[in-house]
Amino acid sequence: MLSHNLGYPRVGARRELKKACEQFWAGKSDRDTLQKTARQLRHQNWETQKAAGISLIPSNDFSLYDQVLDTSLMVGAIPGRYLQLLDGKTNRELDLYFAMARGIQREGVDIKAMEMTKWFDTNYHYIVPEFTRDQQFNRYSDQVILDFEDARQAGILTKPVLVGPVTYLWSGKEKEAGFERIDLLENLLPVYISILKELASMGAEWVQLDEPCLVTDLTEKEKKALITAYTTIRETVPQLKLLVATYFGALEDNLPTAINLPVDALHIDLTRGAETLPAILAEESFVLSDKKLSLGVVDGRNIWKNDFAGSIRFIRQAADVLGTDRVLVAPSCSLLHSPYDLDLETNEAVLTPEIKNWMSFAKQKLTEVAALTALAQTDFEDDERFTGNQRAIESRKTSPLIHKPDVKARAAAIVESDFERQSAFPARQQIQLDKLKLPLFPSTTIGSFPQTDEIRQLRAQLKKGLLTAEEYEEKIREEIVSSLRWQEALDIDVLVHGEFERNDMVEYFGESLSGFVFTENGWVQSYGSRCVKPPVIYGDVARPDAMTVKWSAFAQANSDRLVKGMLTGPVTILQWSFVRDDQPRKDTTFQIALAIRDEVTDLEKAGIKVIQIDEPAIREGLPLRQSAWEAYLQWAVDAFRLSAAGVADRTQIHTHMCYSEFNDIIDSIAAMDADVITIETSRSQMELLDAFAKFNYPNEIGPGVYDIHSPRVPGVDEMTELLQKALQVIPARNLWVNPDCGLKTRKWPETEAALRNMISAAKLLRESVALAPH
Repeated sequence: MLSHNLGYPRVGARRELKKACEQFWAGKSDRDTLQKTARQLRHQNWETQKAAGISLIPSNDFSLYDQVLDTSLMVGAIPGRYLQLLDGKTNRELDLYFAMARGIQREGVDIKAMEMTKWFDTNYHYIVPEFTRDQQFNRYSDQVILDFEDARQAGILTKPVLVGPVTYLWSGKEKEAGFERIDLLENLLPVYISILKELASMGAEWVQLDEPCLVTDLTEKEKKALITAYTTIRETVPQLKLLVATYFGALEDNLPTAINLPVDALHIDLTRGAETLPAILAEESFVLSDKKLSLGVVDGRNIWKNDFAGSIRFIRQAADVLGTDRVLVAPSCSLLHSPYDLDLETNEAVLTPEIKNWMSFAKQKLTEVAALTALAQTDFEDDERFTGNQRAIESRKTSPLIHKPDVKARAAAIVESDFERQSAFPARQQIQLDKLKLPLFPSTTIGSFPQTDEIRQLRAQLKKGLLTAEEYEEKIREEIVSSLRWQEALDIDVLVHGEFERNDMVEYFGESLSGFVFTENGWVQSYGSRCVKPPVIYGDVARPDAMTVKWSAFAQANSDRLVKGMLTGPVTILQWSFVRDDQPRKDTTFQIALAIRDEVTDLEKAGIKVIQIDEPAIREGLPLRQSAWEAYLQWAVDAFRLSAAGVADRTQIHTHMCYSEFNDIIDSIAAMDADVITIETSRSQMELLDAFAKFNYPNEIGPGVYDIHSPRVPGVDEMTELLQKALQVIPARNLWVNPDCGLKTRKWPETEAALRNMISAAKLLRESVALAPH
């Protein structure tokens, strides 16, 4: 019985990679410095896993930005617009790589970034591959080879990890009509085979190919493509041991395809698809084969300590049928989605010992995997590793910290009318037009403005006691007033207060809600260098006091223009937190929704006429199987409505969603009944609006006209063109003008330039519509 790991976090325990990348992007360090930091982190990760007792340690799970983008570079799937960066120049691979991820605007070059979206149902973003009908692939980057050799020279024989060829194609997008991307498999496979052959020649024993598409609804063509891909690989590289990894769900109808792949081992996720194990063990063809079964028993996507008793039952169930030599023990998925190391949490005032004892981060999960591998093969009942684990599990079940009867009673008393606004949207829209008196194509931003080093230092000084609360708040008030004056000078129609007091759009709210706890170093990668520190929901949730009213009321009192109240929605707070696993997610979400509802009504009482409840994670939470969509969407939409429906018709409710494909769920988006929805459309050149047009979406829409995740500043003409596209499918009275997301991560110079261009575009559109014949 072997232990193995599918992947490890790569940003560094202290976010070393984030800092190194941002220094490189800012021109403050060179590529050698960046690569040195990356190499140090890879070696630290390998040594950590070796010390924990992991038998098969992954390589090529590290990335400077994203593993799917790495795969695009590996197979030469480089969109033509980027090739000019390599024209006649050497050593430009990093420039190309980061331009694909972030766009580039320098040295007379202006190229947009590739599209970005969520990796399955996680909060990790990947760079979407672009494919054309005549797409050719060629071996371009050899990073997987270099990583394997680097580890080998360090004395560690690793298990190289690749995004599987079918999942890679599945995760991309056709950039022209007339073909299906899965048909490109024949062109793609030779590149994979070339790399696998070289790995075999270098002494690689195992290779892991990630095929999480196997837990989704696949077409027959896609299922056949999986068989074709691995039959071809098996025939051409017979000496390698191939492990196909599935995760994030159960195999269900894809089980026959998965177990018939001609590979040496199959990995299944038992934290999100426990039903797969008995189904596989009931398949005679698998049982009688010599294939190994990898059991993902340790949750790679949450922070709770593993229940050894349950995991050992799974392992022994498999071993009893297959034999111990055919069983592998692993986390459910890559530990990319977990924070680094619980041992870094040393401040008991932040994370109490009782709650910390219930938790496990990536480093601790390695120890759990190694311990389970050993315990499952022994008489474990008296082993301290087992008994200590069970004490922690029992402590969490019985702790009085978790359950609050008054919170449960309020949630149980929810009635149907709590989900309904006073009037339907057409009536509300007319009331709001009369009350708010906004111009055609009103402009706004999504909420946050750049969090400068000075702002972050203010929070740090407050925490260290170098500033009093009064001194800190006075500084924040100065920032708010300054941003209001700047927005007024720019002539934005609906202002925001800038969110300078907020560390993170979820963490800030969690700090004011009961049932949440926080970490100091629990960072996980969201995209590129962007890391988030998710709150931990450990118990029942309630709002003891108002969370944002003071700042929003102050901002509104200091401007004659409308200032939006800014909130994060209940589904997003749930999705972007580490969530308790001892009750249904719906129940936790409704508790959060009631807390947000209280905040919304208090904002209205304080004179705030426009309130935005961000829900970027609604689409992200969608189950991977369509058969489970209806139930999820019902409670997710109800949670938003519960949070928003307590206000009068005159109060305009906005919501924001980013990086979402809306086509399949547009009816549910409409059912949220927000007066205004702002969405990301700039990277897709307004393609996402097609869903709203076909559905005849009735409410108001702000399609983002520029990409805030890229440092490039789009021109007035570019934004005007996007707005003209939007106007072809959205009635003029329903169209808003805004960026595609918050501006927290940007710098002020690019923010000022881009927003100035955006306002110019909005005014040009007003003029063109006013001059058009009616």
